[in-house]
Amino acid sequence: MILYDYCRSSAAYRVRIALNLKGLVHEQIPVNLVDGEQSSQQHKQRNPQGLVPSLEENQRIFNQSLAIMEYLDEAYPSSYSLLPEDVNERARVRALSLTIACDIHPLNNLRVLKYLTGTLAVTEQQKLEWYSHWITEGFAALEKTLAESESTGRFCHGDKPTLADICLVPQVFNAKRFNVSLDDFPTINRIVEACDKLMAFKTAHPSEQADA
Repeated sequence: MILYDYCRSSAAYRVRIALNLKGLVHEQIPVNLVDGEQSSQQHKQRNPQGLVPSLEENQRIFNQSLAIMEYLDEAYPSSYSLLPEDVNERARVRALSLTIACDIHPLNNLRVLKYLTGTLAVTEQQKLEWYSHWITEGFAALEKTLAESESTGRFCHGDKPTLADICLVPQVFNAKRFNVSLDDFPTINRIVEACDKLMAFKTAHPSEQADA
């Protein structure tokens, strides 16, 4: 099993956490997004979008972080489960995960920020304001959802990490990188603090990767 990733990619960070939680041995091959390695012909054969992560196993390539993680859960059901067993609870965890991965993250990833400052020629300050606006708006809705639900426990859903926590931690990491204030999100902060104490999350942290 080979994971093609980049240390600061939120999507790749998610898959690293999932692999760690499930205890799956894998090789990591970094793809340098800053140097444009994702646009190489070799990488685009793996991922036509020119994104990370890509997971290679048994001569098959899997793309899109959430699809990869659900594949891992289905292919290795005897290891740690990333989703609850109950169908209603699974739907809640998926909704939380998609709120982050589909509604928050895409507006703030590297290629979008590069387009803003490159093609659209916005200033660095305007870029930071864009980033802060969408993170704050997204986290405000997520905070309300988590704080008001009886299903929220020590983690996003109950008292063990799920797909939702795996998506949340990298997004908070990136928000901190861009100095976005998280003071208004106590539930999010509490959950991330609980995740950060777990080895699966610690060893997946960008600073712990070979290409950091």
